[in-house]
Amino acid sequence: MKKILLAFCFVLFTFKIFAQQFSQYNTGTLYDAFENPAQRAFIPDTSNMYASNFLIPNVNLNFFFSGDAQVTLKERLFRNQYDNSALKINQNRYNHTSLNANAYVLMLRTFYSLNGDVEMGISAQLKAEGKGLISDDTFAALNGTQSFNNTTYNNIFNGNYYFQTYNQISFTYREKVTKRLSIGFKLSALLGIAYQKLDVTGSQITYDKQKDTAGVNLRGTYYSGFTPGKANIRDYLPNFRNPGASISIGTIYRTEDNLNIQANIKDLGFIHWSSRSNIYNFNGTANIKGLSTPAREDSIYNKVYNVIRSGNVRGAFVTPINGVAELSVNKSYWIDDNKDFKYSPTLIASKELFYSGFVAGLVNPVQYKNYILTATATYDDLKIFNLGLQAMYKKPNWEVYIGTDKLTQTANMAEYAIQKYPSSFYQNGSYTGADIFIGFSLKFGPVIEHPMNASTIPTGEKGFLGRVWGRLFKTNN
Repeated sequence: MKKILLAFCFVLFTFKIFAQQFSQYNTGTLYDAFENPAQRAFIPDTSNMYASNFLIPNVNLNFFFSGDAQVTLKERLFRNQYDNSALKINQNRYNHTSLNANAYVLMLRTFYSLNGDVEMGISAQLKAEGKGLISDDTFAALNGTQSFNNTTYNNIFNGNYYFQTYNQISFTYREKVTKRLSIGFKLSALLGIAYQKLDVTGSQITYDKQKDTAGVNLRGTYYSGFTPGKANIRDYLPNFRNPGASISIGTIYRTEDNLNIQANIKDLGFIHWSSRSNIYNFNGTANIKGLSTPAREDSIYNKVYNVIRSGNVRGAFVTPINGVAELSVNKSYWIDDNKDFKYSPTLIASKELFYSGFVAGLVNPVQYKNYILTATATYDDLKIFNLGLQAMYKKPNWEVYIGTDKLTQTANMAEYAIQKYPSSFYQNGSYTGADIFIGFSLKFGPVIEHPMNASTIPTGEKGFLGRVWGRLFKTNN
């Protein structure tokens, strides 16, 4: 089988991007400060003035797959065989899929002014996101005719997916405009790398088992932000061929009883894909041969690929990126009199802006001196429950962490990849997934000092947001 086929199948069958890294909320890490614009990364009299990851990527990778085809997918990927026993043919059964990748290649942040706790920073990210809705029948068809008892089927291959990758270069600004309110924003230039969107709105297949062939008709639309087979390494470097922009805005309000209420609008933006892009309005038929032979996957892929890339029109188009709105409440509790143990739970609700995804989460970090262990539980609109775990070592001027927001599923995937006979298989209502995130940052430069003993860092004047707030509400004096 061609390597491109396996890559195509894996990408096509592993998307629904809603996978927020909730474990980082209210940790005060550099990653937290860039993802949640109102969050601070520096503590006066404790932190040094500058913070960076020194080009060591802070990475978050995850995917999930829910539906009847979980065993089929895992058996094909890890055992080079098919198990279609859970698939339900011609019953409109679909599999929800997701992929999300976020890698901060560069983070650089500085404490600008004590008067307002002003912080500014720049960052460079590489991101990928996607969603998919794939039928059981699509998976079964890759294994030939064994699962299909009838001769003709209509609309069993209807479905859709999209996938896009882009560079994101950002400027962030955070300020404490009053004693209780902090505001921050993140302005980003988006540089598109690749985009694909396939929407199959009509399909028909007729099997001829005696001749070991099938005639298939597909109708729909396929968008491509690049020409497959012609991309090279330079296409993945930042360039202005596919420009875009986004904004993130965040606020944190601290109540009199020390509740931290945080609200964010994240990554509200778009990408304009250039006139080099392709739009295919396809309605074509192909005859696929050798459905019982080892070469059937190649035959299916090549024929389908030719159909969906017919009816080509070159032209530009605009796509949104997957922005979200989030609301959270946090409060910290000291567990012991010596203040060595601290518990800081955060309750979070997160809603996609352009799609239907919704996630609620509870983040439970327990800190002992410089060691932090965090357990995270989330539940989403697909009725999927996740349990995560994060380990962090954090000092005032450096931090390192590793974790997963899908603990049991990541362990199961690792077991499936390593063990010949894994102990756990798909059960109705569960899902397949994996997630890992890892990060590091370091602070350097002079220590930030309060006005009474400031010898190296000037107190400074109020920041821009503080001056605007003062004029609006007459609090400058």
